[in-house]
Amino acid sequence: MSERPPMVRAEGLGKGYGSGPTRLEVLDGLDLEVPAGQMLAVVGPSGVGKSTLLHLIGLLDRPDRGRLALDGLAADDLDGNRRAGLRSRLIGFVFQHHHLLDELDALDNVALPLRIAGVRAAGARDRAAELLDAVGLTGRASHFPDQLSGGEQQRVSVARALAMRPGLLLADEPTGNLDRDNAERLFELVIELHLKAGLTSIIVTHNEEMARRCDRIFRLAPRAELSSDVRTV
Repeated sequence: MSERPPMVRAEGLGKGYGSGPTRLEVLDGLDLEVPAGQMLAVVGPSGVGKSTLLHLIGLLDRPDRGRLALDGLAADDLDGNRRAGLRSRLIGFVFQHHHLLDELDALDNVALPLRIAGVRAAGARDRAAELLDAVGLTGRASHFPDQLSGGEQQRVSVARALAMRPGLLLADEPTGNLDRDNAERLFELVIELHLKAGLTSIIVTHNEEMARRCDRIFRLAPRAELSSDVRTV
């Protein structure tokens, strides 16, 4: 039996913004391999490229150079439709802000990715109810975002990220807008779901305590501070 490929393999990734003398190179020659099933923390100071890296891995943006493969599939030459299809099938996103739709209740916010993918309403809502139960919000399914606390809103966003049963979870500062207690509860939930669903998870965080609880830490540092852009621990 052949060994499963890494969930993420990036080789020589480079990404910059602007042109001419004002161009800013955010990532330059970045290499990263994330085995399937690993929980990886990405840490580093603000502006070093953590979110840029997550956007490249999540197929929300394209690198200027380098190669990227997800679950053994080369993503570099895929057209827009195939990138969107791979993103929908493979990747779940959790952002610092929950990005819930105010006009939908919690159940329909979680069901939305399924409905977009063509799942019938009844099946989508059943799956959403299952996920809300998994994040401890069964009794809040009919509540709208403005009726939920910040921690509850972010738990809804975690449930929504898992709606399509992704293999790869990308979380960009998921506890950044929460107080300490709610941040701890949310992180415990992410770890639990990561293990239960057999996910590969990449979590951008400024919280060193939470980063140390991941399987591995990947550190990004400004070029001016280190001889190489990337250090891993």
